[in-house]
Amino acid sequence: MTVELLTPLGGLIALVVLLPAVAFLGVSRRAARVRRALGLPELPMRLRLVPIIAVFAVAGLLGLAATQPLLERTTTRRIRTDAEVLMVIDISRSMLAQRSLAAPARFERAKAAAARLRGSLPGVPVGIASLTNRVLPHLFPSTNEDVFRATLERAIGIERPPPGSSFIAPEQLVGTNATSLASLADVATQRFYSPAASHRLLVVLTDGESTRVSEAAVGRSLRRATIETIFFQFWAANEQVFTNGVPEPQYKPNPAARSILVRLAAATQGSVYDETSLAAAIQKARDILGSGPTVVQGHRPDRIALAPYLAVAAFLPLTLLLWRRDR
Repeated sequence: MTVELLTPLGGLIALVVLLPAVAFLGVSRRAARVRRALGLPELPMRLRLVPIIAVFAVAGLLGLAATQPLLERTTTRRIRTDAEVLMVIDISRSMLAQRSLAAPARFERAKAAAARLRGSLPGVPVGIASLTNRVLPHLFPSTNEDVFRATLERAIGIERPPPGSSFIAPEQLVGTNATSLASLADVATQRFYSPAASHRLLVVLTDGESTRVSEAAVGRSLRRATIETIFFQFWAANEQVFTNGVPEPQYKPNPAARSILVRLAAATQGSVYDETSLAAAIQKARDILGSGPTVVQGHRPDRIALAPYLAVAAFLPLTLLLWRRDR
């Protein structure tokens, strides 16, 4: 751990602040002579020292802040070599549903949950894929959390890309829901995970509104590839999809969405959580991944700017000076 001064000459500002201190000392000596001449008692030592110390403290702290000190420390990054997580986020149009125009949509809530879940798994490679009537990878499992956040914010969007027309019937294209949870079976065969990963976790963030799905087929495929599952549902019966502030009449929340996810979880020997159970889902993910071998990937420098803290600290003795001004 080291401290670097970006602008060491900035400390000279302390000399400017000390000028009032010198003037204060001169006034104090003159006042002491006047008191002696008038036969008045001397001020207690603490009353004379407190303002002087306070002025010097303000000068020192502001001077240090002006040097822009940076606290640098290096932490070792260790990564799991046997575990990988893939987060699959539903980007179909039904994920735009929200309780009101001011309320966050299902999609935004899902992205927020994905970010929190990612942050709770340090050192574990995590990837992102989108889900409509197909699963498309956007980021293969990686330990770089900055890349994960950038992918989540910039690459994942509603119907970006849109569902593939060759995968669904034409009459389904005009609807607001083109999600096919049956496509999750492709995760087992499309090499989303590296061969070295023995602990594989699939986290599906969706409203559960899907076209017909064979839960048994999905379950067989994922179990054969030793992929554990967590289903995270974002859904409410009173939500609507709005266009230009007006609800779309063709969208109706599917009350069977929960049962679809429950059956899928049973077939894959996984778990289902609603969005109010994020803490429980995080704990479940940790339990599934457990502990395992790690390797040192590198060293990450952390830099903390101390100037704002020193500047705020300077207000404390300054406040004391102002408080004692008329005392």
